[in-house]
Amino acid sequence: MTNVDGRAPRRVGIIGAGAGGICTGIRLLERGVDWFTMFERAPGVGGTWFHNTYPGLACDIPSALYSFSFEPKCDWSRPYGTQAEICDYLEHCVARYGLRPHLRLGTAVTAARWDDDAMVWRVTTEGPEPGRTDEHELDVLVAGVGMFGDLHIPEIPGLDEFTGTMFHSARWNHDHDLARERVAVIGSAGSAVQFVPEIAPLVEQLHVFQRSPEWVMPKEDDPYTAEQLEAFRTRPEVLTAMRREIFERIDPNLTFSNPARRSEMEGLCRQNLALVEDPELRAKLTPDFPHGCKRPLIANDWYPTFNRDNVELVTDPIERIAPDRVVTVDGTHRPVDTIILATGFQTTRFLSTIEVTGRGGTRLADAWRDGAQAYLGIVTAGFPNLFMLYGPNTNNGSIIFMIEQQVGYTMRQIARLDDEGLAWIDVRPEVMATYNEAIQRDLDGVEVWNASCNNYYRGPSGRIVTQWPHSMSEYEARCAAPDDDAYEMWPAQAVPVD
Repeated sequence: MTNVDGRAPRRVGIIGAGAGGICTGIRLLERGVDWFTMFERAPGVGGTWFHNTYPGLACDIPSALYSFSFEPKCDWSRPYGTQAEICDYLEHCVARYGLRPHLRLGTAVTAARWDDDAMVWRVTTEGPEPGRTDEHELDVLVAGVGMFGDLHIPEIPGLDEFTGTMFHSARWNHDHDLARERVAVIGSAGSAVQFVPEIAPLVEQLHVFQRSPEWVMPKEDDPYTAEQLEAFRTRPEVLTAMRREIFERIDPNLTFSNPARRSEMEGLCRQNLALVEDPELRAKLTPDFPHGCKRPLIANDWYPTFNRDNVELVTDPIERIAPDRVVTVDGTHRPVDTIILATGFQTTRFLSTIEVTGRGGTRLADAWRDGAQAYLGIVTAGFPNLFMLYGPNTNNGSIIFMIEQQVGYTMRQIARLDDEGLAWIDVRPEVMATYNEAIQRDLDGVEVWNASCNNYYRGPSGRIVTQWPHSMSEYEARCAAPDDDAYEMWPAQAVPVD
C-alpha cells in the first residue's frame, strides 16, 4: 500500500498494548496498513490489566459489554470478568489478528517530538535491553496511554522511612506473604474494595485507613452455569441480546440525571451497608454525598469484612509514618509489618506523563497547564497527526465501547491523510476551545459530580478533565459525524514556510 503521492506507507507508532493499542493495530491491518509498531513498556500485553494483579481484581462493567464488538468473548466465567480472563482475552485478540510481529514489549516511550521541518514524529524509546535507547521516525502517533498508568503515591510524612514491606496495590508484591502479619491499607476505594476482603482472613490484624466513605452496591455475579455457557458458545444471538440489554440499561444512566434511578441505586447501597453489624461503624462507612459523586463501586464482601474481629476501620487522618507503625492525628500508634497503598493513579495527566513536544516546540504539559483537554478527547491543537485513546473527558460507561469509537475516528483521519495526500492534520485551536467550553458547561450540569466529595475527576485547576458528560450513544454519534473543516492541514509535497 502506498500513499497518493507515491511515498512509502504511513509509518504509525502506537504507544501501549492495552485495549486501545490492540484495537488500533487490528483496525490498521484491516485497512491494509502493516507498517506500524506497538511500543509497550511492560513485558506483556493488556495495559492496566497486565500491571494490576491484586487479589480479587475484576471488571466493574458487565463482561458481555467488556469485549470488542467485532470479537465478542463467549466464555466469561461470570457476569463480571476477572483480571486473568480479561488478560487472556486481550492475548487472544493479539494472536487471532496477527499483532505479535508488530509488538515491541519491554520498550517504553520516553519522549515524542514533532519535527516541524521533516513533518514527522521523532519518538525516543528505552529497552528492551538495559541501557538501550532508540529513536524512531514516524508519520502518525497513536497514544493508548489512558488514565491508569502512573501511580499516585500519597504525600505522608515519614512514608519513605518505613522499614517494613510497602507496595502499591497496582504493583502487588506476590512474593510477600501476608499471613499472620499486621497490615495497614491506606485507601478505601476501587482497589481496596476488591482486595481487602481477600486478605482479611490471612492477616493477624488489618487496619483500613479511610479518607472518605464510598457507596458500594451489591454485585450480581453468580458464576454462569454450564447451560448458559453452552448457549453463549453455540447461539451467538443470546450473547448479542445480553450485550444489547446491558448497553441499554447502562447508557441512559451514565450521568445519574434520573432522580428515581439514583434513589434506587442509593437504596441498594444502603441495603448492602446493612450487612455491617455495628451501627457506629456503619455510620462511618456511610457517605454524606449523593450516589454517583464518586466512581460507583460494586462488591458483596466489602461491608461484611468489617464484622471481623481482626479488621479495623480508621477514619482519623494519618499524621505520619514511623519506621514500624502508622500514627494518626489523635495520637494513636498502630504497629504494622506491611503497608499497602490503595491510593490509585494520577488520572488527570493522560499523555503528559510522557515528554511530548508539538509544533513550535510546545510541550504538552505546558499546553495542559490548566488541565488536559482535547477535541473529542482524541486530538489536541498544536500536535499534528497525534491521536489519543481514552483521552481527556472520555471516561464513562464501557471504555471498550468508547475506545472503539475513538479508534474508528482515528482510522478515518489516517485515511484522509492518504486519500488527500496530506503531510499532517491538526485540529484548529478555536474548534478545540469551543468544544471544550461546551463540555465544561455540560459537566457543570451533572449535579452529582459537582457535589462535595473527593473524586479523581478534577485536575489541579478544578476543572473536571476525566469524565464524559453524556451517553455512550452520544459519543458514538459525535465521533461518526463529518468534521473535515475542524482541521488545519498541510499538503505532503508542500514546503513549510518559516
